[in-house]
Amino acid sequence: MIEYIKGELTEVTPAQATVEAHGVGYLLNISLNTYTAIQDKKEVKLYVHEAIMTGGRDDSYTLYGFYNKQEREIYRMLITVSGVGSNTARMILSATSTSELVNIIATGNEKALKGVKGIGLKTAQRIIVDLRDKMAECGIIQDFAQQGSATAAVAVNQEVYDEAMGALTMLGFSPAPSAKVVKEILQGNPTMPVEQVIKQALKLIK
Repeated sequence: MIEYIKGELTEVTPAQATVEAHGVGYLLNISLNTYTAIQDKKEVKLYVHEAIMTGGRDDSYTLYGFYNKQEREIYRMLITVSGVGSNTARMILSATSTSELVNIIATGNEKALKGVKGIGLKTAQRIIVDLRDKMAECGIIQDFAQQGSATAAVAVNQEVYDEAMGALTMLGFSPAPSAKVVKEILQGNPTMPVEQVIKQALKLIK
């Protein structure tokens, strides 16, 4: 079993990273959170989850990479939930930060989960019911409680957020990376006017 891969980041997109270690290039599927963390790095260390699918005409072997162990642990919890596959779990971890997701599950905020592409109400409810106690038992909720409170306290200016997202979408930028950047800008500068948010986002979105 591969615990992590450490080496040169030779290629990276918002969905995949190629890491060369000892002359071998490993292709790993990644979340948007991991992409944001590694995109400007030359050397990286990604914690690995191996997905082996058997049956049918061909077996498949896919690697998923995570910037830290916490994200990998939460990913592994997500894929234990009925109806949540590998790509859906990665989508959830791309739409929210790990601390935001833990806070969503801890508070039973099914509406926030339902906003993720591919997640319906029943699946959102199942994720919360299945994982809330597990996260509490293993200490994840406690570990992220302070971060979750900080995220909740920095409730971004929704009007500015919506206007900035609308403008970026019209300019042809994809919603997922745009949302990540706009949210980070507003969390760092809650009173920034929309035009400044858009200008800064244009410099940061890759």
